[in-house]
Amino acid sequence: MEQATVSTKYQIVIPLNIRKEMDIKPGQKIFFVKSNDGIQIIPQIPLNELFGKLKGINTDIERDEDRL
Repeated sequence: MEQATVSTKYQIVIPLNIRKEMDIKPGQKIFFVKSNDGIQIIPQIPLNELFGKLKGINTDIERDEDRL
């Protein structure tokens, strides 16, 4: 588990090994998601990097007749 300290300006530094593992770059947007257990920090991924991420997904789903 990693730890960071909130500065007097409410800033935190993401620990180096987390930045490397998540490939977080300077200027990249980060989402903060509040839950009952705490906060999730999720880096935004550019759309061009998402291309091909769903390769192998099952696309054989039933569609309504008006959608054919």
